[in-house]
Amino acid sequence: MDNKIRAGIVGSTGYTGGELIRLLLVHPQVDLVFMLSRSAAGNKVSSIHSDLLGETDMVFTSELKVVDVLFLCLPHTESKLWLERNYISAQTKIIDLGNDFRLDPEFYTRNFVYGLPELHREKIKTAQEVANPGCFASAIQYALLPLAKNKYLNGVFVTGITGSTGAGIQPQATTHFSWRNDNVSAYKVLEHQHTGEIKKNLEVLNHKEVKLYFVPWRGDWARGIFVSATLECCQSLNELYALFEYFYQDHPFIGVSRENISMKQVVNTNKCIIQLEKKEEVLVVHSAIDNLLKGASGQAVQNMNLMFGLPEDTALHLKPLAY
Repeated sequence: MDNKIRAGIVGSTGYTGGELIRLLLVHPQVDLVFMLSRSAAGNKVSSIHSDLLGETDMVFTSELKVVDVLFLCLPHTESKLWLERNYISAQTKIIDLGNDFRLDPEFYTRNFVYGLPELHREKIKTAQEVANPGCFASAIQYALLPLAKNKYLNGVFVTGITGSTGAGIQPQATTHFSWRNDNVSAYKVLEHQHTGEIKKNLEVLNHKEVKLYFVPWRGDWARGIFVSATLECCQSLNELYALFEYFYQDHPFIGVSRENISMKQVVNTNKCIIQLEKKEEVLVVHSAIDNLLKGASGQAVQNMNLMFGLPEDTALHLKPLAY
C-alpha cells in the first residue's frame, strides 16, 4: 500500500483507547492522525498513557479531522449519540468498540457488520462499518462456534472470569485494589450484556435455539479472560478436536491445544487458545483471551486490516506475558 491509512480515535483516554493507540503507532500501514478527547484536549498522550512516554509527542485534541477509518472507543450506548451529533463522511470506515450496533446494526444509511473475523471474515472485508464484539462474547463464541456449526448445541453452561480492566477505567467500588486484591466474586449472573450477541450468532449457525446460562466472575488481576463452557455431547474427544482444528485452521490467532492451557499464554496478545476436556457425555471447552486485545482493540485492528485489504495479522504479532 503506497498511501498509509489515516486513522482517528474518538474516546482515547480509556483502556481500549490507550491500547488502540499503542497498536496503531507501530502499525506499518497506519498514520494516526488524531486522538479525540474533550476532557484531555491539549495534553500530551503520555500524560494519560504513561507507558507511551518517549514513544510519541502527540497531544489529545477536540478537533475532528478527515480520516480513512474512525475508531469509536466510547462508553457503551454513547456511540449512536456521538454519530448523531457529528458529521462523518460516508467514505470514512467506522469501527465501533462499544455495544451500540452489535444487536442493532442499522443506523440511518449505515449498516454495521458484526466484527468477529473468524465468523464474518468475508463480510468484514467489504464493510464500511464494523461493530467490534464484546470481550466475554468473543471468548465464549470461540469456544462454541465449531459446535454450533455442526448443530451440537442445546443447553450450555458457561463460567468466565475477567480482570479489572474489563470494568473500564472509571473507578468503581469493585475495582479498587483493596477490594479486588485476593478476592473473587460473581456479577450479572445469568443476565450479562454480552449474552444477546452470543446467542444471536450461535443460533444462526446452530439452526435452533441455544439455551445459554452464563455466570461471569471478577478476578483479582488487571487483564485477561478465562472461560469454561460445559455441555452434553456424544462425540469422542478426538472427533471434537478434529472438528475444532478444522474450523480454525485458516485463522491465524486461534490456537487449539491438547495440553492444559492458562491465561498467561494469551495476555498481551491477539490470540485465543482453546482446550477440550471430556468425561462420559460431558464436554468442557476452555478458552482464554486478553480482554483488551482479542476482546477489544487487537480485534479492532484485525478488522481494520481486513477492511483495507491487508493481511489480517499485520502489526498484531505480540509476545505474551509468560511470567
